[in-house]
Amino acid sequence: MKKDGIKLVMCLMRREGMSRAEFQDYWLSSHAKLWAKHAPAYRSKRYVQAHTVETPLNDGLRASRGMGPPYDGVAEVWFESEADLMEALGTPEGEAASAVLLADEGTFIDHSKSVAFVVAEHEL
Repeated sequence: MKKDGIKLVMCLMRREGMSRAEFQDYWLSSHAKLWAKHAPAYRSKRYVQAHTVETPLNDGLRASRGMGPPYDGVAEVWFESEADLMEALGTPEGEAASAVLLADEGTFIDHSKSVAFVVAEHEL
């Protein structure tokens, strides 16, 4: 069943010289607060941080499938619709929020090694 709305997914890699623990701590303790402050400008419905854990299971999954190194975490943000998000981004508040959040992301995220995309969920 297709769920209503859309979701922004960001698969994140940390900046050079930063440990995964430092990345995840900053993301959770500092960036999350900044996001919460600006979330109304985006009209987001939900925000989830998924932090990659150190476990032999991850090594086994990658080895069994010939995959590359793991991301340091995944951010998921839900919205009512693509049109609603686009409208919010076009407001002065949305533009200001984008500038502040992008500047902060640059302090801990390596955007050149990260990816972002919009998805529609299908719950099975």
